[in-house]
Amino acid sequence: MDWTQVDIYTSTEGIEAVTGRLLSIGIDGFVIQDSADFQAFLDDKDGNWDYIDDDLMGLKNCETTVTVYLENNAQAPEMLAQIRSELSALKQCDEENAFGRLECELKNVHEQDWANNWKQYFKPIRIGNKLLVKPSWEKADSDEPRKILEIDPAASFGTGQHNTTKLCLELLEENVQQGDTLLDLGCGSGILSIAAVLLGAKSVCAVDIDDNAVRIAQENAQKNNIPPECYKAFSGNITADDELVGKIGSGYDVVCANIVADVLIAMSPFFAGFLKKGGKLVVSGIIDARRDEVIQTIKNAGFELQQQRRSGDWNAASFIYK
Repeated sequence: MDWTQVDIYTSTEGIEAVTGRLLSIGIDGFVIQDSADFQAFLDDKDGNWDYIDDDLMGLKNCETTVTVYLENNAQAPEMLAQIRSELSALKQCDEENAFGRLECELKNVHEQDWANNWKQYFKPIRIGNKLLVKPSWEKADSDEPRKILEIDPAASFGTGQHNTTKLCLELLEENVQQGDTLLDLGCGSGILSIAAVLLGAKSVCAVDIDDNAVRIAQENAQKNNIPPECYKAFSGNITADDELVGKIGSGYDVVCANIVADVLIAMSPFFAGFLKKGGKLVVSGIIDARRDEVIQTIKNAGFELQQQRRSGDWNAASFIYK
C-alpha cells in the first residue's frame, strides 16, 4: 500500500485546533512534532538519559508540525483538498496569527508529479440514476444516456469519489426539481451546484470561504456550458459577513452544504433565511460520531428531517423548512 506524507505547519498553540479540524474530516491518525515538548524533555531533571543523537537535538528548534498520511487511492486528492480547505478556514479565525502559518506540504514528492499521478484513480463514475461524473481527460461513450458532469477539481474538494460527495449528489437528484434555484454553501470544485443545473435547476449560487475554490467552481461551470448568468459565485464566510449574506439573497428552493459537522452547526441559524417556506436542505460531510448532534441542531432551527443516508463512516441528510 502506497502513502503520501502531508506535513501541516502550525504552532504549539495551534496543535489542538489543527488536530480538531483533522478529526472533523475523519482523519484520526497523525504525528506531532513540537519543539516545546522536546524542550520540556530536555529540562526534565529526572530524565534517565545521558546522550541524545544530533538528529534528535535538531527537534529543539523545529517548526511545529502535524503530519498525516494519505493512502494513494481515488479519495486522496479530495482529502488533501479538504485538509487545505480546513486550514484556510482556520486561518480566517486566527486573527492574532497564534496558530502559525497553517500551510501543508507533500513530503518526498513534487506536488505537480503527485497531482498527475493520482489521475490514474479518477475514472468516470455513475452516481444515482442520472449522473456520470468524469474528469476532462477521460472520454464518455457517445451513446451515454446519463447527464455528463465534467469536473477538474484542481486544488478544491469535489470529484464525486468521496463518500460525502456521492451521498450529497444522490440526495440532490431526489430533491432538485425543474426550474429550482439552489444555493451551494462550501462549493469546493462546484460539483454540487453544477449537478443541480444538470438536474434541472434554472440558476445556482456557489459560495466558499476559499477564493481559489470559487475560481475553480466558475471554471468547471464553464466546462459544463453553464451560462454565467445562471451561475453566481461568491467568496466569504456567511457566519461573519452580513454583506455577503445580503448578496446571496433568499427564497431558494434548495440549499446544500457538504462541509463538516462544526461548520454545519455554525451555519444552522442561517439556512432558513436563505430558503423559501417548504424549501429543501441537503447536508453532508458528517462523521458518525457527530450525526445525531448535527441533525438535532438543524431540526431545532425549524427543519423537518426527511431522509438520512450513510456510506462508510459518513452521513448525509435532507430536510424540509417548515
